[in-house]
Amino acid sequence: MNITLIGSGYVGLVTGTCFAELGNQVVCLDVDKRKIDLLNSGGVPIYEPGLQELIARNAAAGRLRFTTDVQDAVAHGDVLFIAVGTPPDEDGSADLKHVLAVARDIGRWMQGFKIVVNKSTVPVGTADKVAQAISAELEARGHSPNQAGPQDGNIPSFAVVSNPEFLKEGAAVEDFMRPDRIVIGVPGSEAGNRAREAMRVLYAPFNRNHDRTYFMDVRSAEFTKYAANSMLASRISFMNELANLAEQVGADIEMVRHGIGSDPRIGFNFLYAGVGFGGSCFPKDIQALIKIGQEHNSRLRILEAVNEVNDRQKLVLTDKIIRRFGDSLKGRHFALWGLAFKPNTDDMREAPSRAIIKALVERGATICAYDPIATEVAKQCLAQDFAAAPELLKAITYSDSHFEALNSADALVIVTDWKSFKSPDFSEVKARLSEPLLFDGRNLYEPEAMAELGIEYYGIGRSNGHQESLT
Repeated sequence: MNITLIGSGYVGLVTGTCFAELGNQVVCLDVDKRKIDLLNSGGVPIYEPGLQELIARNAAAGRLRFTTDVQDAVAHGDVLFIAVGTPPDEDGSADLKHVLAVARDIGRWMQGFKIVVNKSTVPVGTADKVAQAISAELEARGHSPNQAGPQDGNIPSFAVVSNPEFLKEGAAVEDFMRPDRIVIGVPGSEAGNRAREAMRVLYAPFNRNHDRTYFMDVRSAEFTKYAANSMLASRISFMNELANLAEQVGADIEMVRHGIGSDPRIGFNFLYAGVGFGGSCFPKDIQALIKIGQEHNSRLRILEAVNEVNDRQKLVLTDKIIRRFGDSLKGRHFALWGLAFKPNTDDMREAPSRAIIKALVERGATICAYDPIATEVAKQCLAQDFAAAPELLKAITYSDSHFEALNSADALVIVTDWKSFKSPDFSEVKARLSEPLLFDGRNLYEPEAMAELGIEYYGIGRSNGHQESLT
């Protein structure tokens, strides 16, 4: 099948490459010429395990190509996926300007029948807006899309479908190739029926073992994405609140996690206490759903609390450090392991490390940070965070080695749970630190083991003898 991905960012690039791997002819379009030039030269603008190898193989096989030519990309695809960003607007709502600009481009250049698929995370009702934008362009060209049937040869007609993505950064290729579910919303019309059959054929390779596809109406599909992310984020914030209380009452949140996670009605996923969630999805999608509720006079109080708890949780480690060293951190130097919001990605969007670094540096501390992948992206993001006081950037240095970052530091602060951090040589850690002190924002280590090693240890919600009030 001929497929076009419009938007070659995280979702578009993974989706297009994986479809090409299945034998489809794929064109990835982006207006950013530098990005397309990089892809055409063999580079990849994002870090995602396994993606670069897939791109190289499918480009060499002629199944995958990259372009900035909108007319060519629209002409190529029988199925056109919209995979552009939907950043939060000032009021928290999803900004659809990029999605609607793509819709207008499709209407401007399309011929014959096209299936337009919203892959971007968009509010309920966006498919209608996309259809209206396409129709307006067709009418400007002298076509009447409401009268043009899908079988009318080259007369432009279309169906707008919702097919939200459920990709985890750091495991996106695996998630796409082995999905646990495929959600597709189709309109109830003749064109919608044709789109449904085409989408069934497109996703057939994923359903050989058992059918993972859930067809539904378009608005339900749009809502499903927001509902899923909001549920997962709620579990994280709930566990973080329990962790903070566990410290005050002398309980260990890790033991609590095992106790409740063993209940099959609850399960273990997304029950880890830590320094809060970040990334491009959870914070943005929760804000957007809250805004949708406001627009329909339905206040989503639980999600408001989820956001509030998460914002506060990003500073829990900072609070522990201040209680240990005092409010002024002038002259203190900290090693920080992990910059990306999660392992196996270089994504720094809403990363807790940014809030932690900013709070420590503003109190006079210096920091040496290490991340296996995200350092260069982090430098750009922190430059933005300190735009009002760029001189503070001098307090932040970066190391190419997680051990070298420890040299002469007053404490080690762990923010991201990269695998390489889980079993370090603690004798080396102690030797390089000025004093054996560790603030663990991901509960990677056991308090008892740290005590036996002579390391003063502060986790999140751990009963480690440091039961401190967070108020």
